[in-house]
Amino acid sequence: MCTVCGCGDSHLAHDHSHDHGHSHHPHDHDHAHDHDHAHDHGHHHHGHAHNIHLGLGPAGTEVPGMSQERLIEIETGILSHNDRLAQVNRARLQALDSFAVNLVSSPGSGKTTLLCATIRAMEGPVAVIEGDQQTTNDADRIRATGAPAIQINTGKGCHLDAHMVGHALDHLNPAAGTTLFIENVGNLVCPAAFDLGEDAKVAILSVTEGEDKPLKYPDMFTASRLAILNKTDLAPHCDVDLDLYEANLRRVNPLIEVIRVSARTGEGLDRWISWLRTNALAKHMEQAAE
Repeated sequence: MCTVCGCGDSHLAHDHSHDHGHSHHPHDHDHAHDHDHAHDHGHHHHGHAHNIHLGLGPAGTEVPGMSQERLIEIETGILSHNDRLAQVNRARLQALDSFAVNLVSSPGSGKTTLLCATIRAMEGPVAVIEGDQQTTNDADRIRATGAPAIQINTGKGCHLDAHMVGHALDHLNPAAGTTLFIENVGNLVCPAAFDLGEDAKVAILSVTEGEDKPLKYPDMFTASRLAILNKTDLAPHCDVDLDLYEANLRRVNPLIEVIRVSARTGEGLDRWISWLRTNALAKHMEQAAE
């Protein structure tokens, strides 16, 4: 269970058992949902469509059977423990003069294809931590480039955490000066909340996903330093507005940098490599000045 989002909770499973029957829960959301659909296709007595917002409380979410206070207590405890482990990872990577990037995105954004192209274009040592629920497919693809890679299969887990990354570092044992790529589980929600000890989160957003994705999933893009607008070679075939993508990214994060890239054609790959090199050098200079 991820208590940040509540997925996998037994209470939720219990609630879903009522979906096809009669619910006796006094705050049954499915009943309200069905009621709203009835209004959607009929007359609106209040002059507007009805919507259900479950993220308006202090915890930012709802889990049946748990108070907002309890949700906040659980989430704070989990994230505090994770943050302590993330600091251990960060110190370890700093001692190695290693620049670490946490690649986050929805499934199918092209993370692994872009990462393979990036590794082939880079100079210097590179290592990869791959996160997926199942299979070693992505780690196998990375290893085919010649870069060392560790696969972490999270099972029902929807994100990597700092403990998993620390364990992977034990196995990778990266050389000094390594650029470490952490390819997170495909998910635009939970990975935003978990510090892995990285230097920067980089959000990869495919042009096929829709210009409104930054507005729908603001936490992820707010937490990211850079957004890569990927698969730009498909833009002419998808009726998309690349400028609107960038405008929406900056609506949720005015400081975010944006690079347009196509791993297939190589467009923008040099800018992405330059971004990695510049930020790794900046980290090195900051450490040298301390």
